[in-house]
Amino acid sequence: MSYRTLRPGPRNLITDVPGISVGHATDERAGTGVTTLLCPTACAAGIDVRGGAPGVRESDTLAPDSLVGSAHAFVLAGGSVFGLAAADGVAATLSADGIGLRLVAGTHAIPIVPAAVLHDLAHPGDKAWGREPPYRALGVQSVAAAAEDFALGMHGAGRGARAGRGAGGIGSASIDLGDGLIVGALVAINAIGSVYMPDGRTFWAWPFEIDGEFGGQRPDTTAAAITDPAPPDSRLATLGRRGAGGGAGTSTVIGILATSARLTTAECRRVAMMAHDGLGRAVRPAHTPFDGDTLFAVSTGTCAGPDHLTPAGLVAHVGSAAADCLARAIARGVHAAAPVTRT
Repeated sequence: MSYRTLRPGPRNLITDVPGISVGHATDERAGTGVTTLLCPTACAAGIDVRGGAPGVRESDTLAPDSLVGSAHAFVLAGGSVFGLAAADGVAATLSADGIGLRLVAGTHAIPIVPAAVLHDLAHPGDKAWGREPPYRALGVQSVAAAAEDFALGMHGAGRGARAGRGAGGIGSASIDLGDGLIVGALVAINAIGSVYMPDGRTFWAWPFEIDGEFGGQRPDTTAAAITDPAPPDSRLATLGRRGAGGGAGTSTVIGILATSARLTTAECRRVAMMAHDGLGRAVRPAHTPFDGDTLFAVSTGTCAGPDHLTPAGLVAHVGSAAADCLARAIARGVHAAAPVTRT
């Protein structure tokens, strides 16, 4: 049996999904930031949380049995609970531009802006912001910066992120499934687990790499996948042991999957669930009690999908591609990040 070779979109970014734009806002002094994804309209969206210590906003709004089930923008932010304020800045900016739901004529537009945060408070940077954390202002700035092209690595929400004991960051990738069907991933990597195999150089996601997009490193032919579940490159080697300090909520992978496929809120949630497999392929271990691993999925609805697929078949097709995109995006984000000395 032969398989067709799939290719990324022209940018190899989530913005290959038509209508999607992404903006970073970075506070270099504080060593933190915000990344916002803007949707072309109120798009169907879902969420799936697998980590034991998530930090989220508007998560129940995206439940399949809720009234709205759609979103106008998504926010990924550093700052732990303080970072959730970035969504306030995004919502206020969009509302001022007339973007959002109109529940009563003549009242403010109400944008739905789900958000997820990562914990970078213990990472380098001046966090002495007192009563005025920077995140609301960063949210406003991130909307102004939104574009089809954006940087990977230590920018926006990835500025203060870590991956194991090295640098984390923002990653993105896309895949073109043909006939207008595009899937993309955007992720902020602040994982407790390691993105590398035991050799410390080869990404766990290496089998999914396309055209050397994250360095082209391959494992030795004798390399084994079954190793210590807390390898030295992983912060789990110390976190969680008695007397070691630290605790739940200090690590996470948060991200967004986007597709041009026409999906419902419930179908978007299934795509987010399937995409978590990509996290498990790229980070080891994942979904621990210490992580806040959270994924959103959003449908722009411009593509009905191949005629030969049933609605459930389309969801499976998109979800499988989303998992592969997420694995690639995680490795691309770490590969693009500036080197950080491991401690």
